[in-house]
Amino acid sequence: MNIGRRISTLRHSAGLTQEQTVAKMQLMELDISKSTYAKIETNRMNIKVSELLALKEIFHVSFDDFFTGLDEEK
Repeated sequence: MNIGRRISTLRHSAGLTQEQTVAKMQLMELDISKSTYAKIETNRMNIKVSELLALKEIFHVSFDDFFTGLDEEK
């Protein structure tokens, strides 16, 4: 599993749409658009640390949750 797919899975588990997730990130004063967020979920753009911190709070997960299963891709 790649990081973008993992973020998408966590978003779905949190019951959020991409639009809702972006709106919450913008409320946290992050400059992110829906198209940028979509690129993160499809691995066409790297995620910034500030965005990862925000998603951790929004999804109510730990940092480990973002990386669970990633090493199995090798």
